[in-house]
Amino acid sequence: MSIKPPGADGTGTSIKKWLAERNSERAAAQQAFAADPKYKKYTQQVERCLNSFDNVQEWADCIAFLKQLLKTFQSYMQFKEIPRKLVVAKRLSQCLNPALPTGVHQRALDVYAHILAVLGPDGLQRDLALWSSGLFPFFEYAATSVKPALLNLFDTHYLPIQAGLRPVMKSFILALLPGLEEETGEFFEKVLGLLDRLSGTVSPAFFFQNIWLVMLTTPSARGTALNLLARRLPRLNAEEDITAIIGQDIGLMIRAFSAALEDDNLLVRRGALDILLQSMRVDSAAIRRAQSDDRTILMRAATSVVLRRDLSLNRRLYTWLLGPEEHSEPQMAYLRTHALDLLRSTLKDEMFAPSGEYAESRPFKIFISLLDKWEIGAPLTETLVFDSFKAVKQLVESPDGAEDLKMTASTLYEAVEPPVLWKQLLSAVFDEITGHTTGVEAIRMVLFILRNFVQDEEIQTIHLPIIFASLADLLDIQIQSTVSRTLTPQVRETLLLMEEMLRQIPHAALMQRPELSGEMQLAAQSQRPYVFATSFYGFKPKLETAELSGPFTIPFASAFQNLVALSINCSRFLNEGCDSPGSLREVSSQSLYILDRLVGRLNAPITVVWNPEEWLSAVLAILENESCNFTMVDRTISLIVALHGTPNLNPRLLVDERAIMSKMVNRLLKYLRPNFAVYHVRSVNLIWALQSATSRSHVESILAQTMTSPQSRNVQEAYEAFGVLWRLTEDNLLPGFKFKVPMMIVLETLKNEDPCLRRIGETWMRCSLKSYLRVLDPILFDLLDPTIHRIPNTTKVRGKELQGFLYERSFDQRYINHLLEMLLAIIRFGGQGFAKTARSTSIKRSHHEGLIQRVESAGIPDSDPNYLEVLIEVLLRFLQSEPKPASDAVMQPNNVAIHSTSIDILQAIVARGEVDPVTVEVIEAAVVGKLYFSIHRTRLDLQNKLLHLLHSLISASTAGNEQLRPRQVDASPDPATSPDLSQESSARSVNPLLIQTLVDGISTPTNHPVLQHWLDFVLMAVPQFQPALQAVVTPLNECMCKQLLASLGDVLNVTFKDGLFTDDLISSATDAELIMLLGGLERLVLLSLAYPAELGHSEDEQPVQDKAAEGSGLLGYVSTVFTSDSAHPTVVDEQLTARSPGYRSLHEGVRVLYLVWSTLKWSDRELWSPKDDSLSLVYTRTRLRCRRVLEHVFRVQSAEVFESIIDFWNRELPESQVPYEQAFELVDVLIASAQSAVHMICESITCRVSGVSEKTKKQAINPDLTDAVLFKFLEQYLQRLEGPIALQVWGRFLQLVKDLFGGTREFKPQTYPALRCLTVLAEKVTQTTAMEDRRIRKELQETFGKLLDTCVVFVSRAYDQGSWIRRSTKDSLAANGRESPAPRNPEEKLSASVTSLDPRPPSAELASQITEFIATTALPGLRRFLMDNDKVVASCTNIVYYIITPAFKGKSRPMDIDTDIVTIIQELTKIPAALKTWRPPVTELLNDNRLFNCSAGDAERWKPIMKSLFDQDKTAFPELLAKVATAPSANIFTNREYEMLLRSLNIRRLSFVLFTGDKNHFLTLLPSVQEKLVDILRNVTAPIVQSEVYLCIRVLLCRLSAHNLTSFWPVLLTELYRIFEQLMTTLPPDGSEDLQLILSASKCLDLLLTLQSEEFQIHQWIFITDTVDAIYRPEECFPEAMMDQLAEIVSSLPVSESRAPSAMNGLIASPAAFLATFGNQRPMRRPLLDSVRQIDSIRDLVPFFSSVSISSYEGMYASAGNIDWAAVEKGIMDDMFDGR
Repeated sequence: MSIKPPGADGTGTSIKKWLAERNSERAAAQQAFAADPKYKKYTQQVERCLNSFDNVQEWADCIAFLKQLLKTFQSYMQFKEIPRKLVVAKRLSQCLNPALPTGVHQRALDVYAHILAVLGPDGLQRDLALWSSGLFPFFEYAATSVKPALLNLFDTHYLPIQAGLRPVMKSFILALLPGLEEETGEFFEKVLGLLDRLSGTVSPAFFFQNIWLVMLTTPSARGTALNLLARRLPRLNAEEDITAIIGQDIGLMIRAFSAALEDDNLLVRRGALDILLQSMRVDSAAIRRAQSDDRTILMRAATSVVLRRDLSLNRRLYTWLLGPEEHSEPQMAYLRTHALDLLRSTLKDEMFAPSGEYAESRPFKIFISLLDKWEIGAPLTETLVFDSFKAVKQLVESPDGAEDLKMTASTLYEAVEPPVLWKQLLSAVFDEITGHTTGVEAIRMVLFILRNFVQDEEIQTIHLPIIFASLADLLDIQIQSTVSRTLTPQVRETLLLMEEMLRQIPHAALMQRPELSGEMQLAAQSQRPYVFATSFYGFKPKLETAELSGPFTIPFASAFQNLVALSINCSRFLNEGCDSPGSLREVSSQSLYILDRLVGRLNAPITVVWNPEEWLSAVLAILENESCNFTMVDRTISLIVALHGTPNLNPRLLVDERAIMSKMVNRLLKYLRPNFAVYHVRSVNLIWALQSATSRSHVESILAQTMTSPQSRNVQEAYEAFGVLWRLTEDNLLPGFKFKVPMMIVLETLKNEDPCLRRIGETWMRCSLKSYLRVLDPILFDLLDPTIHRIPNTTKVRGKELQGFLYERSFDQRYINHLLEMLLAIIRFGGQGFAKTARSTSIKRSHHEGLIQRVESAGIPDSDPNYLEVLIEVLLRFLQSEPKPASDAVMQPNNVAIHSTSIDILQAIVARGEVDPVTVEVIEAAVVGKLYFSIHRTRLDLQNKLLHLLHSLISASTAGNEQLRPRQVDASPDPATSPDLSQESSARSVNPLLIQTLVDGISTPTNHPVLQHWLDFVLMAVPQFQPALQAVVTPLNECMCKQLLASLGDVLNVTFKDGLFTDDLISSATDAELIMLLGGLERLVLLSLAYPAELGHSEDEQPVQDKAAEGSGLLGYVSTVFTSDSAHPTVVDEQLTARSPGYRSLHEGVRVLYLVWSTLKWSDRELWSPKDDSLSLVYTRTRLRCRRVLEHVFRVQSAEVFESIIDFWNRELPESQVPYEQAFELVDVLIASAQSAVHMICESITCRVSGVSEKTKKQAINPDLTDAVLFKFLEQYLQRLEGPIALQVWGRFLQLVKDLFGGTREFKPQTYPALRCLTVLAEKVTQTTAMEDRRIRKELQETFGKLLDTCVVFVSRAYDQGSWIRRSTKDSLAANGRESPAPRNPEEKLSASVTSLDPRPPSAELASQITEFIATTALPGLRRFLMDNDKVVASCTNIVYYIITPAFKGKSRPMDIDTDIVTIIQELTKIPAALKTWRPPVTELLNDNRLFNCSAGDAERWKPIMKSLFDQDKTAFPELLAKVATAPSANIFTNREYEMLLRSLNIRRLSFVLFTGDKNHFLTLLPSVQEKLVDILRNVTAPIVQSEVYLCIRVLLCRLSAHNLTSFWPVLLTELYRIFEQLMTTLPPDGSEDLQLILSASKCLDLLLTLQSEEFQIHQWIFITDTVDAIYRPEECFPEAMMDQLAEIVSSLPVSESRAPSAMNGLIASPAAFLATFGNQRPMRRPLLDSVRQIDSIRDLVPFFSSVSISSYEGMYASAGNIDWAAVEKGIMDDMFDGR
């Protein structure tokens, strides 16, 4: 600012008038000089002298030049003006370059001294900018010998200007501050004096404000500025008015100190703290009057020093915060009065809203460090600790909670004193519990702390027990007073908190309060838990409380009593009726759960005050309440069992009474209903817990009672419940003996007349039995009753001796018959399953010892018999036993009944075909004997049954012989051997008595009534049927699939619902049901495969049907023999084809199995709930069974199953969320090795591509599966293989490639998928040692090279078909009306023989996929796969020739090229050998004159490519520079304008190339670039060229460190000064060429101001007002800075008629435009003119000229030096690629 001349008022008009007058005065003086001939001569001599500077080669020449210049000036002392002063100033400033020797500097200063003396103060003030730009920066670098002369210059010539120095104040201070580096330095006092006198020229406030600006913007000057302040800044006392010292803007000073406190230099920080202590204490006026934001900034910066861990810094900070006193008490009082609030709010704000500039953990680390100083830590903890953990919780629970923060929080937790922390936490929790709000923040916070931080012993043994007991007590107090408080969230959350606490408290700590001293010990002995906790932590209880009774000083006892009272209250509230039972259930359940946990810990006797009967009646009443859910039932009964079982609690709770048990068992039985499947497992466990807890058999009685209820519906439910209990009980609990009565009740229903009961019983057996052995054990145990005495006996009948037994005495025959009838019902019901189980299980494995002893004492012949053998032995004994003649009349009727039932049982067993041949013979002998006995004793009643049994036995023995036959046949598969079959089967041994018995049976007269039976028996020689019912298999198969899917859906539905505290979940699907369905599906699929041909009407089948018609008599009994298990179907000649129903069944079956297998994968839930017990069981069992079925089916039809799985994988089945990975897991389960899997896929591909028919392939080929899908699956499968395994499948895959492509290079649809798979495989193989094998290397090179080249050529053809890069697929569809572009010539047609990949993807689409693949996958791995450089280069050449070059053709915007192509080039640049292949197209692109028509976005992608070009090709940069420097041609016919345009384009190319590098990347080339730019500035005046130079300078400013540009400053400053000075005298007309140059220079200046580099700060006053005057413009001054003056001049222009008012043209005129903010980070500086591309009139720049000073000041004020680099770089790119 300049002092205003008298008579001027401060208005805008007068400023314009003053400027106009000043300019006209200067112009008049210039004209006066110009008219003087002597002055002309003077000017010529100076010019001649200046020209000689161009010939300077070394520093001695500089001295000669300066001598000559000085001599010239001294010759013309009469003129008070310097001719050509702009150039003179530039040359002098270049002579002060620090790199030159001292002698040159001395000479230059002599010239300066002469010039300044000639000009005098007025002349100097007029041209202050010219002469200062060289002198100001020099002092820092000047040698000791030169400094006195320089200081003398300042002293002599500058200080006399006085107030005229105001505009340069900041720069002048910056220039002098380096002299204050060392107090002992010889210039220290001199510089200090100069600064004092400088401050005298303006007000102290203005001087200090400039010091603040220096500290804020220039890090290197902070230390020296603090040295100055330490001596000159007065103490800012609390009472005084300080604006006179530091100015109006306290915020500026605070920001300056903050910048110093956050400086990286330790000494600067220390100095800043010293000054705070000296002049700016916490209680000073400066801080008190500052705005709260500013105070926060200062406190944040000050506290950050503790992170440096430096004692000297910490000591100073503590003194600042605690004041000057020595003792702790006054220090803490000072802190509380002046600093605590600010400190707390600063840290709190930072904790809750962390800035992006530093780690989230920073405020917490500061807090931890401040805790080291007890005087600060204690008060701060009280006020901040709760908030700090609140912030920790918020940050840790946010999605991106950092690990670093968790560690810091943990350290903080350990650092804070537990009593202080828990006092804050507990008082907040108490407030929430006793308050009337619904907030639970504090409770959740304590829970968070307990779960996330390690608790030390003190907390676990002292604090947590006290808190635990007090919380239980407080809840009890609250709920006693108002029971409705149980519904509040606080109560629920508190109980959860207590549960977590209990986990962490050791049991010993619950048994006594801690040892304390004095009054606290008294309190510990006398106060109830809640009051004791408030006393212990030192805060007032809010509630009036009565005294407790009982041993309440023991935390365990008091908590137990409180929780018991709580649960009683809850129970009563629930029973009386409550509006929202949900929350009450949760509270009640939780209190019971905590009680359960407490009781479980009890290990020593303890007496508590409670009434067990009252409590029991209250909680049992809940069980009968309809709003009681399973969680409550579970927890209530668990707790009752635990209380009943613990002997350590007095008084005890006992439940061994029928009424009490009945309530619990009946409630649990309700949860065993089918619709509560998710609670079954837990309910069963609870019932058994009750059973084992009591000594009498209450449970058995209650079950029997419910099952004999008079109401049928109840009965059914009772049976179902018992069934679930039975099924989910383990064998070792002996349910058959423990629950024998209900078991018998169930078994009786199997033969009940009532169809409803019978159905219920059969359903029970089918669904719940689990194992037949369970019911067999108790029945056998009774059948082997030792009280039944028999003696062996031989009876003679018609000369034949028959072995048998006689009963010695009578026994309970009816009970035995009843048992046998049960057994018969079981066997008939169980069928084959029963027989298998009984045959395969040894009786010694029974869980019942008594049974094993009875079997051993019964004298069974075999030493280790199975169940079936024992059963047959027992039955044969009953069959062969007769009563003694004496007791015959009494015992015979019942004995016949026993015989009849025994025969039925044997018939049922033998009919199943599960008896081994030896046993068959034994039974046969007994039966034949009994028949013989019956014929001759005329007992007819049992003969029919015995015959049936005999028929079954003969069938069984022939079947047994037939099973032995195939082993002999296998050896010689000659059809001639089949006739022997009849001989073999007849060759079995015949019982010697059989023939006699048959003869007797037919011939004995007394046997006549049963003759028909005998005839039938003789005629019956029925072979096994072939199943004629094949037609039903397919519909059944479909039905089974649907059932499986429905059950699966039910299970999944329940899985994803939350049923913990909601109403109980309804689901009836169980593991048994799913496993049963899977078994059925398996049998059906295998049956359908056993007879795959459609049934025709052939002659062969007729006899079978006839026989079926004949056999209606006996056939009913023997049909079961013929449905033998066809798990391994016989080999059938009929071929399985894709059309046969067998294949369809298989395909559909595999689909369902795949779904089941992939969805039922159990993973543990985060939150356990009762349903998980059942669900995990269902999942694991079902999945296991499903896996077995799949394995079985896979063994039978491997290829078909495998193809089906791939088919479903490809479709990603819609019915469920099948994870994509599951198919691969399943393949690993089914197929033993990766080799087999890959082989099968390759086979499938081969048979599709080569067109093999299903007949020759011996497998059904899935019609929906294409080779494309198979390749896709193969690729994904290979990606999952490890290196060594990949090596194993390598050979098989190469074989596939050879089979498909042979030696041809013709492109087939399979080429690209094969290449993808090969690449995946090669990635794995190249990482193994196999690459040392030359054969594998060669195979890989050849195959990969061939496939890649074929694909590349195909892409090129796709170009020719209509350029897929330029035409979308839609276009090609429109052109051809079909999916793929029509082939134009014969050789383009894809292999016509291949039909499987039809319809082909359009070739355009395929080509773009291949291009993308080459870019992202093939090229990055090229060197690894091809290894040999020649092969790599050959491939790269192909890619460039066929793909890249065509893509470049015919583009109006050369860089607007498909992304994949750019990626390909980027990948090529990473292959050193490929430089020659990609250099030509890229160089051609760079040299294209339309290059800059592209968009900046396109150009971004090319930056790394250009950088690589200039890095790898060392000749490229010199060539580019040569083009830039090309002299204009001498040819007079060339178009000048065009030539300049070309030249400007070359400079822009240079800018672009420099811009592609990183910071200082092209540093070595700087001198040559600088030389060319200076040359152009001097010699080429065309604005179009010069404006490009400024763009290039902007690039250099972004790409080079500021100190590397030192030698460039004089030229740059001079040019900018020249342009703006010229602008001030003559404004260009609208539409002038010069406007672009002015915009370019303005943008350059704009960037310099944004970057605020230290080198430029000392000069910026020339262009803008860089002091506080920018904001607070003084009354009596005029602007001195060029921009401010231009703003006044340009804004006074009249608006031309033709022009509309100036559009803003994208310029933001507000001062805040320099700033960009992101979230809660500090704002960042960015250029004002970023978005202005072009101006049509100088008026368009008025907003910039007028606001740039203010914006720069405010940007510096707010941003603390943060620059928005992204915006800066984007602006440069947008200017470069402006599309014009």
